[in-house]
Amino acid sequence: MVFVPGGTFRMGSDDHYKEEAPAHRVKVDGFFIDKTPVTNRQFKQFIKASGYVTVAERIPDPKDYPGALPEMLYAGSLVFQKAADPVDLRNPSAWWDFVKGASWKHPLGANSGLFKKDNHPVVHIAYADALAYAEWAGRELPTEAEWEYAAWGGVEDAEYAWGTEFAPGGKQMANTWQGEFPHQNLLTDGFKRTSPVGTFPSNGYGLQDMIGNVWEWTTDWWSSRHPEKEEKSCCIPQNPRGGSEAASYDERQPSILIPRKVVKGGSHLCAPNYCRRYRPAARHAQPVDTSMSHVGFRCIMRPGGSIR
Repeated sequence: MVFVPGGTFRMGSDDHYKEEAPAHRVKVDGFFIDKTPVTNRQFKQFIKASGYVTVAERIPDPKDYPGALPEMLYAGSLVFQKAADPVDLRNPSAWWDFVKGASWKHPLGANSGLFKKDNHPVVHIAYADALAYAEWAGRELPTEAEWEYAAWGGVEDAEYAWGTEFAPGGKQMANTWQGEFPHQNLLTDGFKRTSPVGTFPSNGYGLQDMIGNVWEWTTDWWSSRHPEKEEKSCCIPQNPRGGSEAASYDERQPSILIPRKVVKGGSHLCAPNYCRRYRPAARHAQPVDTSMSHVGFRCIMRPGGSIR
C-alpha cells in the first residue's frame, strides 16, 4: 500500500458530464491505499482462504427481479462484446451480454479462464464481493472523495491525472479504448481488454491504474450531482460522503429497487466518442448487484479507523 497524505483539493468538474458538477473544495485525511487494483492472484488467495462465492456465481433471487422469467434467472455476469458495425450509443445492450457462467474466474464465460492473467485486475466483482474481500484483508473500500484525491496524485488544475494532454507526445497513459466505440478498437495501447496492473505510468503518489483498465468501487451511494460548493473556506467539507441509499435508485426502473454506488476511474472501454470518463473527476452509477467484465476495486486503510 501507499500512504496518501491528507489535504484539500477540488473535487468534481464543471466542464464535462453534469453529474460531476459542481466542482467544489473538500478536505480528506491521510490514508493508505493499494498501489494497484486487486488482482486475480490476490482474489484467488481470498477465495481459497474463505470459500467465498461471488454474486456472479449465485442464482439470482426472483424476489429481487419482479417480472423476470424463471429461465432468465441464472448465475452469470455482463460481458462486453465488440460490435461488428456502428450501433446506437444510447443502447448498451448492443455491446453487453449477460453470459451464463461468466465470473471472476471465467471472465468471458464458462469455457474461459485466467491463463496468464494472474496479474490482471480481477473483474466481475459486485459491491458485496469487494466488501467481503476488504473485510477479509482487514481493509476498507474508499469513499468517492478519497478515491478521487488519490487519483489526482497531487496534480492541480488539469483535466487528466497526468496533466492537460490525454496522450502527451503520443504516449498512452492508461488502458482505454482507441477508435470508434464499440466497433473499432485500434489497440494503440496494445490491449483488447484488461492489462496487467502497473503496465502504465504511476501517478504522483506512486499509484497505478487509477485511470482506465477497470472501474473501481467506492462506498458512496450514487447521487445525480455533487452538493453545492461552500463559499467560505471555514466550511469546506472534511471527509465528505455521498448521497442517500434511497436517492441512489435508478428512476428509469421504478419497479427494481436496486441501490447504486459510485464507481470511479473509467475502464478499457472508455473512448473519445463514448464515456469520456478516463479522468479523476469522472463518476458513474453502478448497481450493487451488478458485476461486469470491466469492474474491479482496490482497498484502503485509515490510520484512525473507519469514517463510516
